[in-house]
Amino acid sequence: SQYNNYTDYTVEEEELSTFNNSTSSSSGNKTPNRGFRTPKSKTPKGDRFIPSRDHDLDIGHFNLTKENSNPTYEMSPSKMHYSTALENSLLDGKNQSKILSFKAKAPMPKSHQNSLHCLYTHNKVAESAPKKSYRQIPQAPEKILDAPEMVDDYYLNLLDWSSSNVLAVALGKTVYLWNATTSDITQLCEMSGDDNIVTSVSWTKEGNCLAVGNNNNTVQLWDVSKGKRLRELKGHQSRVGALAWNGYMLSSGSRDTSIINHDVRIANNRVATWSNHTMEVCGLKWNHDGTQLASGGNDNQLNIWNVNNSTNAPEYSL
Repeated sequence: SQYNNYTDYTVEEEELSTFNNSTSSSSGNKTPNRGFRTPKSKTPKGDRFIPSRDHDLDIGHFNLTKENSNPTYEMSPSKMHYSTALENSLLDGKNQSKILSFKAKAPMPKSHQNSLHCLYTHNKVAESAPKKSYRQIPQAPEKILDAPEMVDDYYLNLLDWSSSNVLAVALGKTVYLWNATTSDITQLCEMSGDDNIVTSVSWTKEGNCLAVGNNNNTVQLWDVSKGKRLRELKGHQSRVGALAWNGYMLSSGSRDTSIINHDVRIANNRVATWSNHTMEVCGLKWNHDGTQLASGGNDNQLNIWNVNNSTNAPEYSL
């Protein structure tokens, strides 16, 4: 072998070097022989392309076992607990081949009976809190309409929007209708008299009839499609600043502090009068089933009236 040849060559070289040294010393020549060199070490080095096998086999086996073993034995108990919790959270306690998957799962083949025949990867979707939505309030109006001669009075109700998308606007003595769908503007009516301004407007649920209160203590009913006044309701001693419909029943509130319920189907329209406010009634609103009426007055008082109550007193007073 190569190792044996190298060993034999080294032994022969040592013997020859010893022979030359002895010859030189005996002849008195101190000049060393330049033809041969004495090796510095007698230990065979081996070939540089062949690895040395001087290591212990037990140590090599231990290193290989340590390299291929689970490294969790070096973790502290806290790290072990964190690793286990993380695996259960991300992989649901199952061994997955991939953690991240940027594509949709492949469809489950119907032909395979064994569910383990194919490998599927998926992501566990974290249950996040629902995102809170915010209402966007526009900073600029969608449309601006000219409103000359609109009465500057906080206690009057001069606007009302119908179910047919038509806006009624009271400007001084005149009522105008603006169709929000077509942007058409029409004049419905105009009050007679110098000081007889419009003080309130209110649409019926169907949007075909408009009640108009005025400064002349009356309420007029107008057919919008025909542009014709149907009738005039009386009973108040001062201006009518609040109106509210409840089916065929129309409630009107006045500066005379009273509330009158009108039945528009009959000639004697006045069916009930409620009075508990000490100042002008400036707001009226029926509930959804038409059994209770809320009234607000300039006296900072809110009254709840029950239509089935025969007494002239509110059910609640706030």
